[in-house]
Amino acid sequence: MTRLSEQTLGQISQPRPEYDRRRLRPGILHFGVGNFFRAHQAAYLDRLMNMGLAHDFAIIGAGVMSGDARMRDTLAVQDHLYTLVEQSAGASRARVLGPVIDYITPGDHVRVIASLADPAIRIVALTITEGGYFIDAATGHFDPTHPAIAADAANPDMPQTVFGLIVAGLRARRAAGHAPFTVMCCDNIPHNGDVTREAVVETARLSDPDFAEWITAEVAFPNGMVDRITPATSERERRLVREDFGIEDDAPVFCEDFIQWVLEDRFPAGRPALEKVGVEFVQDVTPWELMKIRILNGGHAVIAYPAGLLDIHFVHEAMEDAQIRAFLEKIERDEIIPAVPPVPGTDLGAYFAKVAERCANPKIGDTVRRLCLDGSNRQPKFIVPTIAHRLERDQPVEGLALESALWCRYCAGISDSGAVIAPNDPNWDRLIIQAQAARNDPAAWLALAEIYGATGRDPRFAQPFARWLAMLWNKGTRATLDAYIRG
Repeated sequence: MTRLSEQTLGQISQPRPEYDRRRLRPGILHFGVGNFFRAHQAAYLDRLMNMGLAHDFAIIGAGVMSGDARMRDTLAVQDHLYTLVEQSAGASRARVLGPVIDYITPGDHVRVIASLADPAIRIVALTITEGGYFIDAATGHFDPTHPAIAADAANPDMPQTVFGLIVAGLRARRAAGHAPFTVMCCDNIPHNGDVTREAVVETARLSDPDFAEWITAEVAFPNGMVDRITPATSERERRLVREDFGIEDDAPVFCEDFIQWVLEDRFPAGRPALEKVGVEFVQDVTPWELMKIRILNGGHAVIAYPAGLLDIHFVHEAMEDAQIRAFLEKIERDEIIPAVPPVPGTDLGAYFAKVAERCANPKIGDTVRRLCLDGSNRQPKFIVPTIAHRLERDQPVEGLALESALWCRYCAGISDSGAVIAPNDPNWDRLIIQAQAARNDPAAWLALAEIYGATGRDPRFAQPFARWLAMLWNKGTRATLDAYIRG
């Protein structure tokens, strides 16, 4: 057994960095050093560094949440090395990654701003989760009145949020005569660069409107589409790394063997040559983004709620269920894939087949509960726009109405067996009240305007929704899925 560190790296038999980490120089500061970032962006960069490239784009980690301190301390003991385990259905492969060379102590905002002001940092990246962008659910835009943002506006030189820190770093760079860095969002949000731009610009506007205009004119915020299933790390994963690969690692990352990154090529301060390791650079990421959001993320929702109501624990077990698999395939074929515009160089049918294969991978251990999580944030992004798209073209939405009814039934808080469903949404208290009311009055659910908007009032959607919801309560999930599958 080898305890992972720079000193013991040579004793590890698994693939490890082929570059001299002592010669790496920072070029990226990354907010949110979680599992997805370490399995995705950092993994691409490690491959590039193994080719002898991008050694001046090493990563400095940063965080603003209290929970970030644990990851920082764990990685520091390991010299910021960690094991990545990529899993297909038939094999698991481990390699040690080394592109992260430092992690600023969370709370040390003086050092964060100093690092942001360093001209060597040319990219500032973010994976702060979908809920970290201070979006007002009612408007769909950044909320400048949020208390954390208001506090940064009142004290712009010592901000506490990611966006306040980025503004402070850009201000320091401009004062020193340095070109601005590129801000690269890597979160799973539609038009994530545009969302991040709005958050940064509007944060700046609260304390310095002229500087906000400078950011709008001078700073690049490329949009990107990211994809890789990356479950949370538990003691199970740490044990497997010890037993299967002989590495004592307190922060391993397990993920699927699939990976994708499509990124708009707008990096005026320079970027790593990531196209050499599979990143696809494009002028407009919208087609790829829409494909993923509707086929993959929408597909996850289709799987999630019937499985949750049937007390199925793992996603791969849901995919082994003949009814759920047939439900997914029918709704994708009949309603979701036809709502996706053509994507250059991509066969949408083959893309969905790959999605289904990934969801069926038993090695990942992805849970149904994770797919059910935060529906009030995900449904308006991943399902409702597809419904609206089809209604605009006067196309039927039977399957999507059933998916919405399944989500509503799930939020009533009890599965078909009578098991209690634990709260699984930031808005659970409200959702459970509306879902229970909808048993007798389906319009109570569709009145959630921040989720459905005008779509919820369209009878072409509301009527099949009400019919399916009544069937779910009266006959159960199995009988309802059977009715839909049989047409």
